Amino acid sequence: MKIPFPFDAMLLFGSLAIMLLMGVLLRAKIYFFQRFLIPSCLIGGVLGLIILNSGILKLSVTDLETFAYHFFNISFISVGLTNSANQSDNSIKKKGFIKGPLWMALSQTIVFNLQAIVGGLCVIAFGVLGFKLFPTFGFFAPLGFEEGPGQALAFGKIWEGLGFDHAATIGLTFAAIGYFFAFFVGVPLANWGIRRGLAVNAPKNLPQDFLTGVMGSKELNRPAGTQTLHSANIDTLAFQTAMVGLVYVLTYAFIRSSGSLLPPDVASLLWGFFFFCGLIIAYIIRWLMGKLGVDYLIDPGVQRRITGWSIDFLIVATIMAIQLTIVWAYILPISVISLSCGALTTIAVLFLGKRLWSYQLERTVVIFGTVTGTVSCGLLLLRIVDPDFKTPAVIEIAVMNVIMLVPLAGLLVLVNAPVWWNWNLAMTLIAFAAVMVMAVLLMKIFKLLESPKY
Repeated sequence: MKIPFPFDAMLLFGSLAIMLLMGVLLRAKIYFFQRFLIPSCLIGGVLGLIILNSGILKLSVTDLETFAYHFFNISFISVGLTNSANQSDNSIKKKGFIKGPLWMALSQTIVFNLQAIVGGLCVIAFGVLGFKLFPTFGFFAPLGFEEGPGQALAFGKIWEGLGFDHAATIGLTFAAIGYFFAFFVGVPLANWGIRRGLAVNAPKNLPQDFLTGVMGSKELNRPAGTQTLHSANIDTLAFQTAMVGLVYVLTYAFIRSSGSLLPPDVASLLWGFFFFCGLIIAYIIRWLMGKLGVDYLIDPGVQRRITGWSIDFLIVATIMAIQLTIVWAYILPISVISLSCGALTTIAVLFLGKRLWSYQLERTVVIFGTVTGTVSCGLLLLRIVDPDFKTPAVIEIAVMNVIMLVPLAGLLVLVNAPVWWNWNLAMTLIAFAAVMVMAVLLMKIFKLLESPKY
């Protein structure tokens, strides 16, 4: 039978949806997943990975990577349109919490550089032992752990064009390992802090809906957003997604036109910064709408749902796109770099967290989740120790994302130094070390490090 329309893209989306639903079911029924708060998207992604690599289901890895890349960009654009940063910033000015976001931003900067240095040193060590790796191989540690699967995938695809074979799969693998550190280390860390009496608002027990991930029929009282347009004209969800689409096209046009003015190698790297440019353009669009007095049409609640939707599907697609045969070929360097970075990241975050002036546990777990998984992982860990988000940590992590725009842009350029400016690996690691020292000094200058509290 001849099918009149192509269904490949929709069938791929449907496959991701089925894996996500299976993850929801398994999270709701299996105690192990509930104990470590493993999100449904991660469960579904691992299940899909097993099914794909067993040959039961055949999907294009390239298509999965493409879906993951676009979901990643959508998530950042919707964050920019949400405008939560300005709201959080006002709250911080009123309550005097600016030190918290600054500590988080500097902590993330320190850990990013630490992970890059560890990854780079491991690449040098493997080279001495005769295992030649691409110069940027070790930089997948901070890209995967801190920036998540979308960024690891974006740079991986670009580096593949520069001679780094299978870079996308390797980057996605580091990102997946980061998630496992976030939950299998982060959850016990949060519970340890509660037992030690370090949580300001320690919960007696986590609510059942939080453990199973499914709301009870009597608990359906949380709105997902507000309608800002009349349904007789256009559905609010259609308008909110249309705004994301507008920013996406503008970002594409900006990257495409900017790339035409640069050398081909440099221009190709711009596509790895699509998310960043999209975030900035989204901020500009929101600002312009504010000047026109129509920014109220963009509802933060619905935009947050778009962000969450894209991240859930991003993670499923990310893990399913991992090719185990390739991972096995690089299992030794991946394992050594991941375990080294995971261990040192934990030590560094605990070291910095012990020297906080207040809310030590809350700020420690939220930044740990962020530097091993994503901000959403950090918020999930925060809810274990602060179920009702009564501490300022939830506001501070939002403002931290704004503060991090400047150092993050520079660090993402620096990971490309070996392929962009032909720096040798040693010179690049020295630059990372200099940035890390500068971040530590800034912590000292702003008095963000005190005597250990626990």
